[in-house]
Amino acid sequence: MKKVLILLFIGNFCLAQQTKRKLVWEENFNEPVLNESVWNFELGDGCPNLCGWGNNERQVYTTKNHEIKNGNLIIHAKKEGNSYTSTKITTKDKKIFQYGRMEARAKLPVGHGIWPAFWMLGQNISQVGWPKSGEIDILEYIGREPHMIFTTLHTQDSHGNSINTKKTSFPNIEEGFHVFALDWTKDKMDFFVDDVLVYTFQPEIKNENTWPFDKPFYFILNVAIGGNFGGPAVDDTILPQDFIVDYIKVYQ
Repeated sequence: MKKVLILLFIGNFCLAQQTKRKLVWEENFNEPVLNESVWNFELGDGCPNLCGWGNNERQVYTTKNHEIKNGNLIIHAKKEGNSYTSTKITTKDKKIFQYGRMEARAKLPVGHGIWPAFWMLGQNISQVGWPKSGEIDILEYIGREPHMIFTTLHTQDSHGNSINTKKTSFPNIEEGFHVFALDWTKDKMDFFVDDVLVYTFQPEIKNENTWPFDKPFYFILNVAIGGNFGGPAVDDTILPQDFIVDYIKVYQ
């Protein structure tokens, strides 16, 4: 009972904080096609510069593995012949944000080899490279570990097998839509799933190697297949799978 009351308190506190902020941007996917004044497509398999997108991922990204339907963005992960295909979109150079509450409401794809994500990279990545740019993984889910949500920060001080990460169990996370959110201030980052606080990142020492989060970041949505994190084995029988995103909202 005590745990339930604490969770209710945290949830109510988060909602109260949110009401004090202004909605500064939202993407509701209400247009018939993706708005390319906001979104960029990343295409191919990452080669020659970043083959396998740096993680030995098996998918090829296209402009055709998505649709907008009933106010939702739907990313289709497929097996087509001998190839896996999917979609990856970013707001780089178009919609960038520093601090605030970033949230997405989404329904996850499932199955061994699936790896959907809602994440952010530093806008300066082209100048300083990764991981010095910083990476904020608000949502990662891998089908080989059902019922788990991963939230992770990558920095120059901690990347690869990052120590700045949390894996949280949600027995019903594969059912229906859920809200995945980041509350980001100049002091710390709080991560939430359905307004349940799952992880706080607040390093005692803040410098460019431990806290590259004092500059603008852009959004990324994608579904990877296989890879170092998703798992080298892919269960082809579960494909196709859909990552369905209802909205993205930013409050400041």
